[in-house]
Amino acid sequence: MAHPDNQAQDQDKVGNHRIKFVTGADSFGCSLKDALVSHLGSLNIEVEDIGVGAYYTIGEEIGRRVSADADSNSTHKTYGLVACGTGVGVQIFANKSPSVYAATCLTPEEAQNTRSINNANVLAVSGMSTPPDTAIKILDTFINTPFKSPCAASGNKDWDPEIQSFLENSLPEMAKIGINKDEQYSNCAICCLAKNREFVPVDIMPGGMMKIVRESPTSAVVKFKAGSVEPAHHHTFGHDLIVMQGSKRVWNLTKSENYDLGAGDFLFTPAGDVHRVKYFEDTEFFIRWDGHWDIFLDEDLETAKAAIEAEL
Repeated sequence: MAHPDNQAQDQDKVGNHRIKFVTGADSFGCSLKDALVSHLGSLNIEVEDIGVGAYYTIGEEIGRRVSADADSNSTHKTYGLVACGTGVGVQIFANKSPSVYAATCLTPEEAQNTRSINNANVLAVSGMSTPPDTAIKILDTFINTPFKSPCAASGNKDWDPEIQSFLENSLPEMAKIGINKDEQYSNCAICCLAKNREFVPVDIMPGGMMKIVRESPTSAVVKFKAGSVEPAHHHTFGHDLIVMQGSKRVWNLTKSENYDLGAGDFLFTPAGDVHRVKYFEDTEFFIRWDGHWDIFLDEDLETAKAAIEAEL
């Protein structure tokens, strides 16, 4: 049931914008996230739930999606709702993207303050310390508090004109933070080819390096050192893979099949299929996901190594 003070019923608005929420959580925040998704549905607010994953991948993905819409001139805006054990981890990684202002809120007053002062567009909540009824009040307050409105920090009075002017003038300056002025990207399929990007470690997969060259649908070049192992994992989207050099074996655990791949070989792995990989040589391959890149581990590295050793 909607909060009695909520004015968003059939309006689905934050401030003057019709909205949708992109939501996600880690395992410690998923129950609270599900309760809040249900509440948003009761308010007729559009929700895109990307599900459950590691707090850093969930936070980064929601931040990326909110960032992509932040500078749009559309009257329909995307906001984020993220949950983890404390609400802090998902907030940190959501804030890695430009024009994303994620705030962890443990009380309705904090939600009111951050909407009024920071124009926050991602709400982070704590699955371990916030009960669902309190979280619903926090979310309702986030939805119903416009930027620069009276809040707990202002003593619930209108801000002085000087402060209101400061808050208004801060928005264009805030939007510049995190943007490399030497590189411009767009949603154009050609223009979003990444320039000057370097290989970066895939922390969740020791021995792996990845360079993303196109965003959602994601294309990337990936390298793994000889002897590296990818523990069993799955992705939200299916992916095409072409080996450019080296050799590897892929075990599709969902289908009980395995594939030995070398230079020039192609493999498609459907969305959700759990797969494990062993690299026999230094290997480089091109990979393209049908949507955004994400990864969800289904076993740890030591378990994967033991399973591969037993088979080989």
